[in-house]
Amino acid sequence: MNSTLTEKILRDHLVDGSYEPGKEIGIRIDQTLTQDATGTMAYLQFESMGLSKIETEISVSYVDHNTVQVGFENADDHRYLQTIAEKYGIHFSRPGNGICHQVHLERFGRPGRTLLGSDSHTPTCGGLGMIAIGAGGLDVAVAMGGGPYYLTCPKVIRVNLEGELPDWVTAKDVILKVLEELTTKGNVGCVCEYGGEGARSLTVPERATITNMGAETGVTTSLFPSDDETRKFLAAQGRADQWIPLEGDEDAEYHRVLDIDLSDLEPLMAAPSSPGNIVPVRDLSGTAVDQVMIGSCTNSSYVDLMTVAEMVKERRLVPGVSLGVAPGSRQVLQMIAENGGLGHLLTFGARLLESACGFCIGNSVSPGTDSVSIRTSNRNFKGRSGTPSAHVYLASPVVAAAAALKGEIVDPRDLGQDFPRIRMPERFKIDDSMIIQPPPAAERDRVSIYRGPNIGAPPTNDPMPEDLRGKITIKVEDYITTDHIMPAGSRLKYRSNVPRYSEFVFEPLDPMFSKRAASDRDRGIHNIIAAGVSYGQGSSREHAALCPMYLGVKAVMAKSVERIHAANLVNFGIVPFTFVSESDYTSLKEGDEMEIPRIRAAIARGDEVIEAFDKTGGRRILLKTELSRRQREIVIAGGLLPHTVMKNR
Repeated sequence: MNSTLTEKILRDHLVDGSYEPGKEIGIRIDQTLTQDATGTMAYLQFESMGLSKIETEISVSYVDHNTVQVGFENADDHRYLQTIAEKYGIHFSRPGNGICHQVHLERFGRPGRTLLGSDSHTPTCGGLGMIAIGAGGLDVAVAMGGGPYYLTCPKVIRVNLEGELPDWVTAKDVILKVLEELTTKGNVGCVCEYGGEGARSLTVPERATITNMGAETGVTTSLFPSDDETRKFLAAQGRADQWIPLEGDEDAEYHRVLDIDLSDLEPLMAAPSSPGNIVPVRDLSGTAVDQVMIGSCTNSSYVDLMTVAEMVKERRLVPGVSLGVAPGSRQVLQMIAENGGLGHLLTFGARLLESACGFCIGNSVSPGTDSVSIRTSNRNFKGRSGTPSAHVYLASPVVAAAAALKGEIVDPRDLGQDFPRIRMPERFKIDDSMIIQPPPAAERDRVSIYRGPNIGAPPTNDPMPEDLRGKITIKVEDYITTDHIMPAGSRLKYRSNVPRYSEFVFEPLDPMFSKRAASDRDRGIHNIIAAGVSYGQGSSREHAALCPMYLGVKAVMAKSVERIHAANLVNFGIVPFTFVSESDYTSLKEGDEMEIPRIRAAIARGDEVIEAFDKTGGRRILLKTELSRRQREIVIAGGLLPHTVMKNR
């Protein structure tokens, strides 16, 4: 049978299971990436498993999240990351070199390879024809040590692109249209595979914008074929020898086909407070704007920023509007500086921000109270910007620049300007001096790993008890993100210190949760979370499972749980349940006393439906579990770390 591109790459990397959509498979991972907000714990877990060397083709440690160094914690963690990279043979991308996804696309990604990253936007490299997947840091640690990565064999959605993009319509509008069609839920276990003549007209950086923000639909990953545009990009990066042609077969069968005519698209925005809240820009025209932020791993390429620079050339920023620009990498920054674009931006009135995640994760340049912020990033969840009352809109760089020019939302087609036609360069500026190569293997024994006072050993869970007896410690609504569970921003500096970071679990929703859960844990009461639809969407931040585990959470009962978070819960010995009847979610209350008798035996048997009892309400509740045999063993052991250590003895 003819195959999709997804199937071709996965079959080539299959090491466990058979290729049957919906079934669990294990694949070989060629490359890994980590970033400092998640990588520190990933490497601590790598050490805890007793692994001694990196078994991938290449692994890269990036510092791009916590580059604002207020206090000693981030600086100490960065030193830890650099020394552990030297010790185990990992490439180390220094602070200031750029955002992991942008730099990996430029310097390391290769068609036909698999990439696992401890960041949910790792699918960015799908723009190169890779299977690039975001995962929790513990899964990445296992992959670095040569272990397979397990996932649900995906259903493949064909996104068929035809036509060409009109002036002022960009790749950002393509993915916003896809989000409008697919929404942010219901796509777990799927892959978006792009094709068609319209896809061939898009450059690799444009494709990367689309695959990057595909994460917001909830799919496992997104990818484009490796074609002549891929070859051009790799040649421009001095990596022409790494190109291979790859595409799906013409008559391959797909789970679903989505047809989009690029010629029919118009400028779009994601209105507050969801990436799936898609609105035509013209419908929002006249909305006053206070802040514009251009950059992030979604839209910070050379062409993105040079286009903005041409739009604002010889103009001045509207009074009352703040503009920040964050180039995606040092390469981009150097090139816009040499080509005059940086000067145009600074003369216009832009603030030059570091080539880092910064404003996207809410750790700098937060907007003012009740203000309107237009951002080219990928998420606009309430409070993610660092200001809970802010109204954050997601848009393309040209829409963002138009807002900076006018001080209000405006369709760029109404500016009266000619569209700047910036082309991808035939040769990028290549300077890898801020990527520290690992020393030869013979020299690594002499490397001493630095550990600051904020770094502690990763905590481990106890094995699953025979009977679960606890209470609903918190009940949360639909669409709870990992930012709600485990705040980012200024709190991220505690990521290496789980007891300290755990003090902020659910802080945006219930500042007293941590104390309440810790008290129950210390009294031997198991904590349970009740949740609505798409619990755990957003970041791959495994601390959203690790810290609740530390506070004694043993189970999550939800209407649905998102893919990466569900895997992280299993990895830390927390059972992800879903309600057989959603009315049971409605009936539960915070504080309800719960019991799941013989839970350990039921999980070991592989029961798909397990009985729980709401002792407070006097009701029986039926819960579904969709765990593979491997996942059941992990949950029973108390998580992947104790399970792996046990297997390695």
